[in-house]
Amino acid sequence: MSRKQVSLAETVFQVCNYTFLVAISLSFVVPFLVVLSSSLVSESELIRRGNLILLPQHFDFTAYKVLLSKGSTIYNAYGITLLRVTVGTFLNLLLTSMMAYGLSRKGLPGRNGFITLVFITMLIGGGLIPTYLLLKGLQLLDTFWVMILPGLISAWNLIIMRNFFMQIPVEMEESATIDGASPFGILVRIVLPLSLPTFATIGLFYAVGHWNAWFDATIYINNTRLQPLQVILRQIVLSMTSEELNTAMMVGMMEKPTAQSLKAAVIIITTLPILCVYPFLQKHFAKGVLTGSIKG
Repeated sequence: MSRKQVSLAETVFQVCNYTFLVAISLSFVVPFLVVLSSSLVSESELIRRGNLILLPQHFDFTAYKVLLSKGSTIYNAYGITLLRVTVGTFLNLLLTSMMAYGLSRKGLPGRNGFITLVFITMLIGGGLIPTYLLLKGLQLLDTFWVMILPGLISAWNLIIMRNFFMQIPVEMEESATIDGASPFGILVRIVLPLSLPTFATIGLFYAVGHWNAWFDATIYINNTRLQPLQVILRQIVLSMTSEELNTAMMVGMMEKPTAQSLKAAVIIITTLPILCVYPFLQKHFAKGVLTGSIKG
């Protein structure tokens, strides 16, 4: 094959490759833009132009005024969600790293048995009813901790972190042991600083899980003051008529947005914070996951 033919083939490949990547990117960006536009559309424009509007002619912020008005349930739900993400992610990383470090030590008695038990939990669950009865017996129902304690350690994240710890040279830990460092001191002073990419990846997995979680709060919590943001989002999205939304959130307001714009606005409000976090930690994803999955 001549150099000219090779150059032409490379050009065709690059064009097809970029076209494919642009199409994939648009498939993610366009739905978000449609939801954003829907949250800013007035009732008159919605009636005139239809449901699918990519760029509003006039921006109407009534839906955001309703959701962010004084006394809105969004503020309390936001506080519960932020507290859950902060406390939950911290405890997740703390306990996962401690257990992963222990299981990564070859001298641990019964290590293979513990790893087998961890793996079994990935295949078999306790079931909803037994879990509910267990949490009821522990008096965790209708408490903040019912959203934290049942999922403190993810078996998948534990295995990834354990595999990364196993790649750290043993000589470093032996040297620290000779200098009088305890196992916990080795974990904090040596292992954790070397594991920042993995911690960033696993931490973001845990944080996103807490941010998006709604099922456990729906099942185990009846107190509306303890319901996180995603439960409020679900309640609003499942409300099909504007009359139901008016009754729930817009009592006494002069301006009332459409049900579609209110649903779109609450989706934007609940999605935007986590989208702002991703760019800062995205560079750690590939490195963190790959380094934790090379060695079994």
